[in-house]
This record gives sequence, structure tokens and C-alpha cells, in this order.
Amino acid sequence: MKKNDAFLKRWHNERVDRIIREEIRDIENVREISMIESLVELLPQKVSSLLSLNSLREDLEVSFKSVKLWMDILEKFYYHFRIYPYTSKKIRSLRKEPKLYFWDWSEIENEARRFENMVASHLLKFVHFLYDTLGYKAELYYLRDTEKREVDFFVVVNKKPWFCVEAKLSSQDVDKNLKYFSNKLKIPFVYQVVKEGDIDIFKEDIRIISASKFLTALV
Repeated sequence: MKKNDAFLKRWHNERVDRIIREEIRDIENVREISMIESLVELLPQKVSSLLSLNSLREDLEVSFKSVKLWMDILEKFYYHFRIYPYTSKKIRSLRKEPKLYFWDWSEIENEARRFENMVASHLLKFVHFLYDTLGYKAELYYLRDTEKREVDFFVVVNKKPWFCVEAKLSSQDVDKNLKYFSNKLKIPFVYQVVKEGDIDIFKEDIRIISASKFLTALV
């Protein structure tokens, strides 16, 4: 609201310090506070990517069990959330690693990662609303197969495909992976959501739409 970069940076620093040194320290039985701080410094570069706990373990030179515990604690305190891959025999899907996103996406410097994170947050809020308020069994996944084809987000209701979303800054060319997965899984609605404004067109049965318009349809 202040529209001031220096204020935002100070706020980020204070927020992280309070989460780690006050809330986590007071509630969780964690002694390695400095190691959690080191972990937090690594995470912004992992946003929107597959999250490998083994890679983090190697970077921090600690045990897998410790990294898993710290990541679970940070998630419990709403520092980040994870979106898991959708599994299906139809697409030879990936079964393991989730993708990482922050609750506060303003902390992410890379524009493309920040935009994808923003879309992820809104979609997560939307499926929570459907589940908690309207009673639908809505779930949010991402799509990725063994051939490394990937689509950012996939929403399922009552185990049935509803819509998928690929987030891009400005591209108006249809993402080929959207076409592939929409055909394989018979996804009714397919969106390519772009940061660029005043876009709303159909190409090859895929709706390319500005985030400013797409997000108004959510909650």
C-alpha cells in the first residue's frame, strides 16, 4: 500500500525474522534456528520449480530428516505451500516431487516466477473456497509426465478434470503442452493466463486470457 521498495524490503526482513525467531522458536522444539534461516535464504530460487529435499540437504549439509522437518514447520507457519503432481496412467505422470510456492509472492525477485506464484496462490484460495464453503472436493495439482512435458496448474473436482492453467508473462502462442494434456485427459477448459493486459482470445480451443480478467472469475 505504501508503494515503497525500501519499506517492502524491511517488512520482508521483519516478517521472516518473526516467523523463525519468535513463532517457530516459541512453539516448535527446534534448536537449529540458524539452519532454518539458511534454508529460507535458499528457497526463493526454488519457487515454481520441482522441490528436491535431497538437493536442499546437500546444500545445507544436513540430514534428509532435518530438511523435511524444517520444510514441514515452515509450511505449517504459512511461509510456503507445495503443489503436488497429478497422477494418471493416461499420461505416465510424475509421482514424487512437488512444486514450491510462497504465500507472500512479493518476496520473489524473478518476474516470471513471481507471476506464476501469484496465479498459484489465487487458484489455491479458489479450491479451498470450493471445498470449505460449497462442499466440492476440489484439488489443485500440476501436470508433468516422464517426458518432462509440464503444465503449471490443474484443477480437479470430485476426481474429474475441470480446467488447467499455464501462466506466462506475455506469450500469445499456444503452449504445446496444454494441447497435449488437454487431449490426453479430456480437460473441459484450458487456459493460458498471461500478465499482459487486454488479452482474451481463443486459439486451437485454448483460451489465452489476461490475468487481470481471469482472476476476477475466482474468489
